[in-house]
Amino acid sequence: MGVAPSNATGMGDARFFLRAGPHRASAVAKAAGGTIAAGQDDVMLSGVAPLQSAAPQHLSFLDNRRYADALAATHAGAVLVHPDLVHRVPPGCVAIITDAPYLGWARATALFHPAPPPAPGIHPAAVVDATAQIDPTAEIGPFVVIGTHAEIGAGCRIGAGAVIGEGVVLGPHCRIGTHASISHALLGQRVYIYPGARIGQEGFGFATGPTGMVSVPQLGRVLIEDDVEVGANSTIDRGSAQDSVIGMGTRIDNLVQIGHNVRIGKFCVIVAQVGISGSTTLEDFVVVGGQAGIAGHLTIGRKARLAAQSGVMANVPAGAEMAGSPAQPARSFFRQVAALKRLVDGKRPSRIATGEPNHSAQQGRETD
Repeated sequence: MGVAPSNATGMGDARFFLRAGPHRASAVAKAAGGTIAAGQDDVMLSGVAPLQSAAPQHLSFLDNRRYADALAATHAGAVLVHPDLVHRVPPGCVAIITDAPYLGWARATALFHPAPPPAPGIHPAAVVDATAQIDPTAEIGPFVVIGTHAEIGAGCRIGAGAVIGEGVVLGPHCRIGTHASISHALLGQRVYIYPGARIGQEGFGFATGPTGMVSVPQLGRVLIEDDVEVGANSTIDRGSAQDSVIGMGTRIDNLVQIGHNVRIGKFCVIVAQVGISGSTTLEDFVVVGGQAGIAGHLTIGRKARLAAQSGVMANVPAGAEMAGSPAQPARSFFRQVAALKRLVDGKRPSRIATGEPNHSAQQGRETD
């Protein structure tokens, strides 16, 4: 049985994650969009690690001021840090200064652990229709099924057991996780569909007749723009009379349900277990917290923020912050929660809780 990686290797078990480097601090700073503090050495770095466990060959970062004490005690060789906290960087540790340390960390970590490149070719166990167009640089894994007239762009990676339906188009450098299925969809560049996701299935549409339910044909598509990520086991229904659209750069977490005709704008964040009912529009930069539910035929304005477990039943204006079910302005909701807590905490203990007889209740029963 293998053992966990030692502190010398930092983050990223080599059995699972590609490694690159070492890199000089100057190269790391360039990748992170930062600069090395004046007068400091251009040290060589071989990996990344948290402040608490980093060694002199590692890069680390500080984004949350609550961990400033960990910064002062770190043994990291270099650290990404905001200009306001440079004075807390210990001697011997190179300060890489950036106004956005966490963004710099994301970029620098990708420098040490880049996404593995595709291994071009079609696995012998894959089933690919003769009419499908597969770019020779794409990787098609075992037991993949690719339907008629599908198009797979350059540098795509399709994991084992995935199904790409008839006519589906994947733009360059898409990654499709194992056992995902995609139908009735057109994907842009660098789209990542995580394992088990379902894209393009029929939406939940039916009419009620005298003898029961009659399904309404779902004749739209799913359009996913560039740089979108769709989490594991999430579902995006195709449109009924129009297309379902996921805007550029949007991030969708695991276990999210998106109904037919939904239109999500650019750079939205949809957290796990959210449900969005059909024909609702989310404008650009909307953030939806986990387990929130949004009713159908609504508009959620640009940069609105919906707290976790919100129940949204009406349109939300741009920039609003909403919470509760039914959702209301967050400040109002939390005032109500605080008032209710004060009422409960200040209430006299009930007679039942103290074991005293409840004479008024007995009297009421006698009256009855």
